[in-house]
Amino acid sequence: IRDRLLGNPLTKVLDSYYQGLWMLLPFTMQMTLIITLSAALASTPFFRSTIERLSRLPRNANQVMLMAVAVTAFGSYLYWGFGIAGGPIIAVHFAREAERKGIAVDFPFLLACIAAANAPWQFGLSASAPLLVATEGHFLEKLIGVIPLSTTIWSPAAILHTFVFVIVLFTMSCRLMPASRRPISAFPAAAKLADPPPVEEKPVLTLSERVERQGLFAMLLSAALLSWLYVHIFEKGRGLDINSLNTTLLLFTVLLHGSVKRFTDALQHAVLSAWPVIVLYHLYAGVAGLIQFTSVGETIAWAVANVSNPLTFPLVTALNGALFSLFIPSSGGQWAIQGFVTAKSAMAVGVTVQRGILALSVGDHMGNLASPFWYVVIGGIARVDFRTFFGYGLLFAAVWFVIGVVVFTFAPC
Repeated sequence: IRDRLLGNPLTKVLDSYYQGLWMLLPFTMQMTLIITLSAALASTPFFRSTIERLSRLPRNANQVMLMAVAVTAFGSYLYWGFGIAGGPIIAVHFAREAERKGIAVDFPFLLACIAAANAPWQFGLSASAPLLVATEGHFLEKLIGVIPLSTTIWSPAAILHTFVFVIVLFTMSCRLMPASRRPISAFPAAAKLADPPPVEEKPVLTLSERVERQGLFAMLLSAALLSWLYVHIFEKGRGLDINSLNTTLLLFTVLLHGSVKRFTDALQHAVLSAWPVIVLYHLYAGVAGLIQFTSVGETIAWAVANVSNPLTFPLVTALNGALFSLFIPSSGGQWAIQGFVTAKSAMAVGVTVQRGILALSVGDHMGNLASPFWYVVIGGIARVDFRTFFGYGLLFAAVWFVIGVVVFTFAPC
């Protein structure tokens, strides 16, 4: 008993943990860049001015809710960090402009709807698991190969789920707003976020400081990145993966900041949002090593398969994903731990690995909507106590889960 753990020799357990601990080094850096570049992109003047212009368009409360949710959902589909970093700012600008026009909008409820509108990223262009398995050299390639995005996030089921959820969210955002509405002026710290940035005095600059403030080097770097993307997509015929996504993010972040100085200043603040990933992903990977390189993964996979059939597998997988996501508030980290089990159990039940990936994503985001972790982040950005809007998330979580289980049980993927 002393020499064995979970049916495996103790030395094998330790070796498996260490092997897993460092197997996600490239993925960890890729996700760090995604988080950092997204936060830097959300701080560009273009982003701020675009949101300000859009916030002036609505003429009643329903239009405020619909447009704020639509902008967040569209941005989140393009990139998940947009919803987290930019969603609260969108809520602030739309709520402030609504109050200025005399339109009654409940600001905490708007924040809750914005948090729910971030959900489409699970089947969008920055979906962690689908992007990872579409990238050559991923840690499960020997088991499942490279899976194209056309069979995951662009499958009929994933598109249908995203469309249905957003439509339902539109309806709920208009129907469920409280009768007693708290304007953004009731939250002064949040209202200040919509104020224009202060104008800084121009200091005396050295030659090198003047050079880094010019747009020439930013344009040259953007041209180089754009050239690589052209070759990657049109010359080599490659699709979107994590590396090309990060290249695209880097291109737009540099281009929209306009100079090396503004870009590096933004990075200094943006990188603070990525610090948990740098270490936590390796701890997740260590657990993934235990699952993948010992008999534990096979045992769990067969247990899931034994209580599942092709009709119940999406439900069981989604419930499993929801449970894990309460403790692992990271989709990439969750896939690192559960990817092997999900793939093996899908094969055992007789459904596609793609169906397993997408069903797991349903459970993952149900946990995100039902646990306070991301509400604390959104509330912190918006300068609002997350407890003022967290309760709505439980309702949105239930709706997301029901739609997801039905769609990924019956729709093709």
